[in-house]
Amino acid sequence: MNGMQRPLIIGTRGSPLAMYQAQLVQRLLGMQARLHEGQYGERFPIKIFKTTGDKIKGELSEFGGKGLFTKELEEALLSGQVDMAVHSMKDVPTLSQPGLSIGAILPREDPRDAFISRDGIFFEDLPQGAVIGTASIRRRAQVAAKRPDIKFVLLRGNVGTRLGKLTDGVCDATFLAVAGLNRLNEAQLITHPMPLETMLPAPAQGAIGIETRTDDAATKAAITPLSYYNSHMAITAERAFLKALDGSCKTPIAALAQIDGTTLHFRGEAVSKDGQMIFTRETTITAESFEDAYALGIALGHSIKEEAGERIIWDD
Repeated sequence: MNGMQRPLIIGTRGSPLAMYQAQLVQRLLGMQARLHEGQYGERFPIKIFKTTGDKIKGELSEFGGKGLFTKELEEALLSGQVDMAVHSMKDVPTLSQPGLSIGAILPREDPRDAFISRDGIFFEDLPQGAVIGTASIRRRAQVAAKRPDIKFVLLRGNVGTRLGKLTDGVCDATFLAVAGLNRLNEAQLITHPMPLETMLPAPAQGAIGIETRTDDAATKAAITPLSYYNSHMAITAERAFLKALDGSCKTPIAALAQIDGTTLHFRGEAVSKDGQMIFTRETTITAESFEDAYALGIALGHSIKEEAGERIIWDD
């Protein structure tokens, strides 16, 4: 290691999943720099922040929705406290802070939602009036579209907190991201992954992104090799779709892009909060650049917004 190189500080939240993600980035950067494992933390130290989203106990949508888990990290970036911030991309607002950009998207994990029931009952077999614990209005709307009898209770917190409430009988079942459980080595807790045809995931679910200052050439050069083209392409399309719909935590929006060579298959939907209206777009195109992916997401999002009109409240 060149002794003249300054450390590049990684900013993260302190939850077990956020720490896993930050340590993954630290390890990948260390390996790329050909460091010994014991040097990873010296060259790429991790700094933990508590975000607004970590402090809120109620509905996130009542406090501004997306951005609550990234605000303090972005402020730390802008002030120079850290050189990069590691995010779950589904938490990142589509309107970026001036002076900041997402410089890398790691290979995406399984994007599906995991259904977890207390008694090992599958989603299709839940009894009438069963209670599902979730803070996601997307998941609530998608479930309500198929099972209007289901009741909901607010369930927030990290993975361990939510699973503890399930065990305590606060609800009969809950949903978590398959990706998060896989990363925490807790996949055995999944009763079954939800089929994509039944529950389309949140835009960018399962993806880890690294944000840097746009004028920080050294950090950008360090993280660029970590980016995985197919994942970056898919996330670009999904986030463009979300942006076109002015999406936040207040609007049930789902999207998934899948890449095969230059073929991009995209499916996106916007759902009314009661699940009674679903507006869907699905198409396949040849996409040879991030600009192609972005243009597709924007066009399909605008198309749904035009069709839905005032029938869906986008940001109340």
